[in-house]
Amino acid sequence: MTTDPGEVRLDVRGQVAVLTIDRPAKLNAFTPPMTQALAGHVARLNDDPGVRAVVLTGTGRAFCAGSDIAGLDDYATPWQFGNRPDYCDAIRALRKPVIAAVNGYALGGGMELALGCDIRLAAEPATFAAPEIKLGWIGGGGMSALLAHSIGPGNAAVMLLTGDPIDTATARRWGLVSEVLPAEDLAGRARELAATIASRAPIAAETAKRNLRAAFEMPLGRAIDYERQLQTVCFATEDATEGRAAFAERRPPVFQAR
Repeated sequence: MTTDPGEVRLDVRGQVAVLTIDRPAKLNAFTPPMTQALAGHVARLNDDPGVRAVVLTGTGRAFCAGSDIAGLDDYATPWQFGNRPDYCDAIRALRKPVIAAVNGYALGGGMELALGCDIRLAAEPATFAAPEIKLGWIGGGGMSALLAHSIGPGNAAVMLLTGDPIDTATARRWGLVSEVLPAEDLAGRARELAATIASRAPIAAETAKRNLRAAFEMPLGRAIDYERQLQTVCFATEDATEGRAAFAERRPPVFQAR
């Protein structure tokens, strides 16, 4: 099922949903209505037990070029600008595992959007940059923290302080993306990976996502203790019982998100 044939489209096929940023004439740069649309899709996906994994991608030459700069002067004050709804916050609010299929330019907020995803795949023509410093400001959607966690503070500093782009080979070497693929293979590989994740126990998958994020925010001892608590929660689910039974009976498990 496909909804909203506008600038942020949602296509649900079985247990996998695909969110597509579809404003190619503007390199998929976000406007406030697009942010609202994305937030609405995320809320729907969070409430849909049938969807177990999500792919985020773009159309045309770009994954996303960040915010539409032409609209930034519409904010009456810096305070209003700072309190605007943010598309990066919207994607981070998605509880389901999400894969960024970076098909082209991922610039500024577009790279932040990809960093907000759990896994990043890239097509060979993709380019990554944090160009805000060239315009007189810095990223505000988690750029510094997420980038430093992803590629290390030194590499993050190179990107943040120069604003210059990196290619997919560098992105792969630095750990910004997990895989680099020919452009024609990107969508299929993203769906394949999403389908694999969707076949796993959904409560455990969402818990693993939450645990990974928490691990960056806690000291080691607390992180291990928190993980053990989450493991106990998962162990008490019907899916965990089904997983053990399927293992003993040598059959594929049938997970019900219970």
